Amino acid sequence: MADVEIKVPSLGESESEATLISWLKAEGDSVAVDDVLAEIESDKITMEITALDAGRLKTIFKQVDDTVEPGEVVALIDTSAKATAKKEKPVVAEAKPETEPVAEAKKEVEAVVEEVLQKSEAAKSEPPKPESPKPEKTVQKRVEPASGSSERLEERVPMNRIRKRIGTRLKGAQNTAAMLTTFNEVNMQSVMDLRAKYKEKFKEKHGVNLGFMSFFVKACAHAASDFPAINAFIDGEEIVYHNYMDVGIAVSTEKGLVVPVLRNAGQLSYAGIEQGVASLAGKARDGGLLPDDLKGGTFSITNGGVFGSLLSTPILNPPQSAILGMHTIQKRPVAENDQVVIRPMMYLALTYDHRLIDGREAVQFLVAVKAYLEQPGMALLDL
Repeated sequence: MADVEIKVPSLGESESEATLISWLKAEGDSVAVDDVLAEIESDKITMEITALDAGRLKTIFKQVDDTVEPGEVVALIDTSAKATAKKEKPVVAEAKPETEPVAEAKKEVEAVVEEVLQKSEAAKSEPPKPESPKPEKTVQKRVEPASGSSERLEERVPMNRIRKRIGTRLKGAQNTAAMLTTFNEVNMQSVMDLRAKYKEKFKEKHGVNLGFMSFFVKACAHAASDFPAINAFIDGEEIVYHNYMDVGIAVSTEKGLVVPVLRNAGQLSYAGIEQGVASLAGKARDGGLLPDDLKGGTFSITNGGVFGSLLSTPILNPPQSAILGMHTIQKRPVAENDQVVIRPMMYLALTYDHRLIDGREAVQFLVAVKAYLEQPGMALLDL
């Protein structure tokens, strides 16, 4: 009997444990290669534990809600009993003549079906009957909240690990960094005109929509080249600078906020950025993020505008030193050439660590981002 150990996979940077949240197979079940056996939830993501060998799930060592560590053995597979491959085509039995008992049974079934169909047709011709009242309990349950019932209810639900981790990291950022936020507003007319003009050709060629995120990533990458502290962070008594920009894109999921990282974002084309963002967002919402998708990050962007936020102060994503907050686009009167005109405006917010970044640098960086967005040609010409 050959037993294969099923171990907890690597959880990624700075994560040493996770919670086993479900078993999708039970002891004694047959498993094929790549079958999902269990799910675990770390501080950042939910991961699947899959079978690397076919066989029978012999022993389960860890139960739901147990804490597990990378490399820990959670189950054994007996490979002496090979499972049927998942994609194997079913064997179709050769058709044989019906025996007399089978033929008789078939006739009885057909008779019953015919009778049911006749009753159904008769029911259609009858006038509809009044709908019977719903059970008292169901009606009462719906009415009580509306009528101001005196019954007061509360429900306690354990925090998942992701929610706990979000709270710990954000509170840690408040306790450690000297956070300050500066604001500006950007006229989105030029960006919106470009999108309207080229969005169809862009999607046809690149297979992805031309969104706003690519313009913002490009603008931040160009602006950061003049203000490198924006893309740096403090490590002990040293400042770590980068000649690249890995941008964390905040994505809201059912379990909480995650920030997958778009690598070398400043070097990507607009299409590359949009494709990368779409892929990361899809993986985040489907629970398919891997530990490497969340590692690192030198700068972050969060878009509260998709939920209707007009203005906010984003919190840093440690150890990063700056985060840009996008907001909803709203038509407002603005002055252009001494004339009042209506333009699609967006408030921008840059939260930064004042220990590393001076107010002057933060303000000038945000002004540069505004300029690149209002005149997108500056980024293309590297001005």
